[in-house]
Amino acid sequence: MEKIRITKKFDFETGHALHGYDGKCRNVHGHSYKLYVTVIGTPIQDINHVKNGMVIDFSDLKTIVKSEIEDVFDHATVFNKNTPHVELAKELQDRGHHVILVDYQPTSEMMILDFAKKIKDRLPRHIKLHSLKLQETSSSFAEWYASDQ
Repeated sequence: MEKIRITKKFDFETGHALHGYDGKCRNVHGHSYKLYVTVIGTPIQDINHVKNGMVIDFSDLKTIVKSEIEDVFDHATVFNKNTPHVELAKELQDRGHHVILVDYQPTSEMMILDFAKKIKDRLPRHIKLHSLKLQETSSSFAEWYASDQ
């Protein structure tokens, strides 16, 4: 049976700041991110299976990405926990803000690597993560492809 790729798009709002950066993004700011998740697999070929003809049910893919990425990062502010931003993060948390501290500089490039690992770990064994596209602005995005790894 031939392999088929399916893609689902997710939208979330996230703030971040890039410590040590020499441009405007050193300041706390936010983006309306768009995450395109593409998986690859063989459609189920069992007429008695409830998901016959599907690689993966879009709702099953949504459950994975929503719980690992969208629900976690939406309306959160992300900081690298190994920078002085932890002081700002603590202040925001003390005021009731949703803050995520990560082990990396929260660029689109590093976030997409984090997202790839989280999604791959949750996919059924017969489904492979093919690619991710994380769009930060209308003209800027990062892409991850399994074939490049």
